[in-house]
Amino acid sequence: MKIRLATKEDIPTILEIYREYIKTPITFEYELPSKEKFTQEFSENHHHYPYLVGEVKGVICGYAYAHKFKERVAYKWGAELSIYLSQKKLGQGLGRKLYETLIEILKKQGYKTVYGCITLPNEKSEALHQKLGFRDVGIFHQSGFKNDVWHGVIWYEKVIGNMKEIPREPIEVEKVLACEEE
Repeated sequence: MKIRLATKEDIPTILEIYREYIKTPITFEYELPSKEKFTQEFSENHHHYPYLVGEVKGVICGYAYAHKFKERVAYKWGAELSIYLSQKKLGQGLGRKLYETLIEILKKQGYKTVYGCITLPNEKSEALHQKLGFRDVGIFHQSGFKNDVWHGVIWYEKVIGNMKEIPREPIEVEKVLACEEE
């Protein structure tokens, strides 16, 4: 699998993968976002947080991205992660590779903690987080209503940076990747 930064040109394919999840409780969105809305969110976030796609034989099979964990300034060294794979590509190790790459970039940017929020039940996603060293930090019971059912979510966290030092400002994604290329 080839992993690379997503571009605006990838958005239609990313939306098609996300469409597979709209009718499920895995996402709490009820409707597929418009291409315009999705593009706006992508544009606002992809400089500060990595947004990756995974390709197999030139076809995008999944994507993973990080985004702001919370609004207050003191939270800026944490990032929430999301991942979506084409239903046809589940169980092939693609999610693990995308997540590992995403976390590695976030470390280099200076982020200290990453978080995952998973709708319950979702054994595959829970297993992925546990294999990658995330720890369960709590369940919000019956926190979302979708498909005529209340769903809980479990939160996972993983420390990826040195918590004993004063943190520097996180570096933009492109700057971290440019340093690697030199």
